[in-house]
Order: sequence, then C-alpha cells, then structure tokens
Amino acid sequence: MFERIFVPEEFRDAVSDRAWLTALLDVEAALARAEVRAGVIPAAAAAAIVDACDADRFDAVEVAEAGRAAGNPVEPLARALADAAGDEAGRYVHWGATSQDILDTAAMLVARNVLGLLLESTKAVAADCARLADRHRSTVLAGRTLLTQAVPTTFGSKAAGWLVAILEARRGLARIRAGGLAVQLGGAVGTLASLEGHGLEVLRRLAEELGLQEPLVPWHTNRVRIAELGSALAVAAGSLAKVGLDVALLGQTEVGEVRSTGGGASSTMPQKQNPVGSVLAIACARQVSAHASTLVEALPQEHERGLGGWHAEWPALSAALAFTGGAAAGARRALEELEVDPERMRANLDELAMSERASYLLAERLGRRGAYEAVAEAASSGRPLAEALDLEPAGLEPSSYLGSADEFVERALNAYREETA
Repeated sequence: MFERIFVPEEFRDAVSDRAWLTALLDVEAALARAEVRAGVIPAAAAAAIVDACDADRFDAVEVAEAGRAAGNPVEPLARALADAAGDEAGRYVHWGATSQDILDTAAMLVARNVLGLLLESTKAVAADCARLADRHRSTVLAGRTLLTQAVPTTFGSKAAGWLVAILEARRGLARIRAGGLAVQLGGAVGTLASLEGHGLEVLRRLAEELGLQEPLVPWHTNRVRIAELGSALAVAAGSLAKVGLDVALLGQTEVGEVRSTGGGASSTMPQKQNPVGSVLAIACARQVSAHASTLVEALPQEHERGLGGWHAEWPALSAALAFTGGAAAGARRALEELEVDPERMRANLDELAMSERASYLLAERLGRRGAYEAVAEAASSGRPLAEALDLEPAGLEPSSYLGSADEFVERALNAYREETA
C-alpha cells in the first residue's frame, strides 16, 4: 500500500518477486551455457536447463516459503529447476555453484536494470534543472544561509546548484553500472574446487554470457561492491531530495516565491496546495539512506561466507533501488509542477541583504572592522541603509552584487550539455 504511493510502477516491477525470480533463473541458464562452452557439462543437459529456466514455470512465493528452511531462495529453486529439467539434465543444474553465487549475480542483474531506469529518470530531472537555470539566470532572490537571508543570488544559480549535484550523482550511478557490477562465482569457499581445472574459464564465460564484469576473486565476504552501490543510491536520492526541500521552503506561505500547481489537496483545508513532489522526494531519500546504511554495515562479514550480514542485504538493496526511483519521480514532479514568482522573490529581498556590499564600499575609508561596525549600527537604526551610511542607492542595488552567479550558471549548463550531447 505505502510503496505504491512512493515508488513508480516501473521501479516496483524492477525489484519485484518476479524480477528477482527471473534474474535467478537467468543466472542458472547462463551458468549452464558457460559450462558447456568450457566443456564441463553436456550440451544436451545445458539445453534442457536453459529451456526449464522460464519464470512462468515457478511460483516466487512458493520458492520463498520453501527457502525459509535453507535461509535463502536459491536452494529450493535449484531443486525445482532440476525437477523441471528432467532426470538426465537435472543433475547438472547449479553445477559447481553455491547459493550465494546465484543470488549475488542475480542482484547484479536486478541492479543493472534499475540503474538504467535511474539514469533515465535523473536525466529528466537534470533537464528540468537546466531549464530553470537558463530561464532564471537573471531572476534575483535572497540567498539564504541557516534559513536566514544572506546576500542576493539568482534563482538560476540555485537551480544550477541542483543541476550539478544531480549530474555528479548520475556519474556515480553510471560508473557503477558500467564497471561495478560483477559476476559472483566461487563455489563453497571461493576456490571453485568443484569445477576442478575449469573454474576460471567458467567464471570468464559466465561474465561474458551475462555482460557483467569478471572479478579478480570471488567476493562472497568482500561487500565493497554492494556498499558502494548503496552509497551511490543514497547520494543520488539525497541530491534529489535537496531539490524537493528547497522547492518546499521557497513555497512556504510566508515566502511564496514559488508555487506548486499540481494538486496536493488537504483532506480538510480547501485552500491547501501541499508540495507533494517534495514530500515524496524527501521521504524516499530517507528510506534510501536507512537501507543503504544496512548495506554499508554489512561490510564486515565472517571468514569466507557471511552469517546474516549477506542475508540482510537482499531486502535492503531492493528497497534502496526502488526508493531512489521514488525520489527521482518526486523531484521531477516538484520541478514540473513549479510556478516561479520573480516579483515575489524581489519583493522578499530585504534591503539588509546588501549589508555585506555596504561594508565593502566603506572598507577603503573606514577599514574592514570600522566598516563592519558602521553597517551593523545602520542596520539596527531602522533607516534605509544607503541613507544611514551616506551611500548612493545605486551602489546597493541587488542586481549589481551577484558576483559570478551568471558564469557559474553557464558552467553548469555547459557540463549538462556535454553529458547529454
């Protein structure tokens, strides 16, 4: 019920029971093909195994229920697959592998699929950020530090900051998808002794079959790969949530510099337009962070096979992948439903946001400390700042104190253009 609110359908499907079952069977089928190519099992047996690796022939719930006895779903699935392949071929199912080999490799397939979806959805968010950055590069508003007005900036510069964070997060996801997803094949303790002299060849051919990286050594209890994936998901989700948070803060009733136009109705207050996209992005990011912490905490595992740490990864990885998709969808909704009010932004900009500028104008005459004290006294006087300090009002015009904001926007847009060319 709740997952449907937070996670779009394509991400739910990508980490569903059906998706995991299909991935497990894809690995078993690929293993059989690899072992034929390495001369380990008969071709006829491999053909029967591959034919039996059809997700329609198995019930994921039944497999999971049966897996309670073994503590993982692969053991009962391998037995069911052997039955489906027939007596002759069945004895070659799962040949030389252990349950973790199949499940870890299946996790890589599931992750690869979801990372592809994430790269597409975050690309759309980046496009929205780029559009806002370009359109509002001259739209002046108050920059805020510690939730308090500081000095002027532009809404375009704020959007450019979102854009660069999304681009950096996407690079992390793309790097992992391109080179961080590896086959797992080590047998009982990572030696592939059961494959005798064919272990390395089967490993290489299995990686080729699945289009995954070939690891230097089996990684049963080296969980850096999973921890890095979880961390990259948390970074991406957090960057997406940052967008949602800023949008919600700018849209507060007392601020009103942006508005959400996409509904968000209250059940009791007719006037409400709640920032639902922001809510979803932030909520999903917190879920991702929590699940990613489970993946990082599972790094230290016992000897050659983990005792519970590995098992804790399965639901955490699925959830982290899915909720990152939810964060992307929430951020995209927040941006696509956004109505910007430049006039309100300018009206909200307190004159005192130019205090820093005033202090620099006075510094040559009074010194830095003297200028600081003079501006502080003028700020508390209740008089217009320029009048209290005997400065030209034009010198305290906010649009004249934007520094390199426009250049930074252009740099962000150039980076975006290069990555999406």
